[in-house]
Amino acid sequence: MPRYLSLVRIQENTIDMEDADPGFQERMGALFEEITKAGVMLDTAGLHPTAEATRLTWSDGKVGYTDGPFTETKEVVGGYALMQCKDKAEALEWSKRFLEVHPKHWTVGLEVREVEDMPQSDA
Repeated sequence: MPRYLSLVRIQENTIDMEDADPGFQERMGALFEEITKAGVMLDTAGLHPTAEATRLTWSDGKVGYTDGPFTETKEVVGGYALMQCKDKAEALEWSKRFLEVHPKHWTVGLEVREVEDMPQSDA
């Protein structure tokens, strides 16, 4: 079955967990329990703030390093989920349900992409 990576996109300085409604954690926990029992969720996690990140770039044959925060970036990846679904439609349905759990006044986006399986070597 294909795997899909769902990248959670947020505006880092506008999301505050203290601002979530009282039932948010319970709704999220129930959804994660359901998606795990369904055998769909392979891995998921939130990410530390970009202030703790380092970007590496390859340009002109050299590696460059830039420490966060990245002020020029409006939207960042705040977390991810790796899911195994029968097709993209199923991955999109679970992703939609994930978004609907969040407080209405938050802006959260998801980018859902199929994972390309690499050929296995015989070594």
